[in-house]
Amino acid sequence: MSSPRLRALLLGLTCAAAALSQTNPRAKDLCSEANRIALDLTKFSGMPLHHPVPCDYITKEKINEFLNKRVKEVAKPEEIRAEELTLKKFGLVPADFDLAKNTVDLLTEQAAAFYDYDKKKLFITESTPEDTQEPVLAHELSHAIADQNFNLAHFIRQGRKSDDGATARLAVMEGQATWMMSEYLARRNGQSLKDSPALVAMMSSLNDSNNGQYPVYENSPLYLRLTLVFPYTKGMLFQNAVFQKDGQYGFAEVFRRPPVSTHQIIHPEAYFANVKPTEPDLPDPHLPHGYKGLVGGTLGELEHTVILEQYAGKERASEIASHWRGCTFELRENKKAGAVVLLYAVEWDNEDAARQYFTAYRGALAKKWKNLHVESETDDFVTGTGDDGHFVLRRAGAIVTSQEGLPAGLH
Repeated sequence: MSSPRLRALLLGLTCAAAALSQTNPRAKDLCSEANRIALDLTKFSGMPLHHPVPCDYITKEKINEFLNKRVKEVAKPEEIRAEELTLKKFGLVPADFDLAKNTVDLLTEQAAAFYDYDKKKLFITESTPEDTQEPVLAHELSHAIADQNFNLAHFIRQGRKSDDGATARLAVMEGQATWMMSEYLARRNGQSLKDSPALVAMMSSLNDSNNGQYPVYENSPLYLRLTLVFPYTKGMLFQNAVFQKDGQYGFAEVFRRPPVSTHQIIHPEAYFANVKPTEPDLPDPHLPHGYKGLVGGTLGELEHTVILEQYAGKERASEIASHWRGCTFELRENKKAGAVVLLYAVEWDNEDAARQYFTAYRGALAKKWKNLHVESETDDFVTGTGDDGHFVLRRAGAIVTSQEGLPAGLH
């Protein structure tokens, strides 16, 4: 599910940004360095710069103004509601969480610079510290180079068929730009990521450290924090693995043959082997008349990592999440009854991993609900009532399914 509307905001941050900016005289000196930096970047990737990239400054206030407007443009209220309900049903955000407001606040705080792939122009926020402006330029110029060679708007649109796949494509874009920025900084110091795994590890973890600078980020639910940094941190490690295998050719290859899941990003060997996600069948509770499909999709390894870390701890997340193979989910709503049912199926690569996840998710149910009453329980089956109705959790082989919010008589 990968929060598709959040992704739309992340990817659409730059759309129409040019209309909000005014040429800032301070930008002249900084932007005069852009062409030099861009030419250095082309040496790393082998992708040519076809024409110079214009740049300018923009204020945080203009970004916030734009984002609030953009929320209304990219999603209808019912679409945002459906996404928000999905996150709440899985226990990834609190019951009173306002997805649109928190997304706008988070992105406004985080924005340092961006490349507008519609206007073909780069923008840096006026509040970006001077000592970070050059690496920020390198990052955004990497996007510009990729755009000139592979059309990022088209690349993004092509990924919308799968939420998890869209997140993987975002990781391609941000991971590559982070790798190229890091290589640019490394070469200035006489080093290279090519022969320094320690340097790669250090540079890929920089986004994990905030030191109190970003209070909105630090107070956001774990889900928003991990999905925000994932494209930069894990995406960079993915790009490095592709570079180590294919050299310069790998920078173009990830656009020509993009990864299809966050599992492939986290495990590049799955990308090389073309391991595609499975689509396990959803349980069918035979709901009574009045229930209609509200939203459906997939949860990738990334989301399952978040669920496990949030409810079972990092160690359990590390042990189990890597065994993810595929997932489907759907919310069905009866508006008249004010009820929403979650149908969920996830497949693992072996039965032991499925057993472990069954146990972990059983624990998650007890933690995400204020009230849990178990009516019947075995090693691979649990049924009872939770905050929003009856539930049925079961494991069959390597597949775990859950039905939550069922009306009485269907458990």
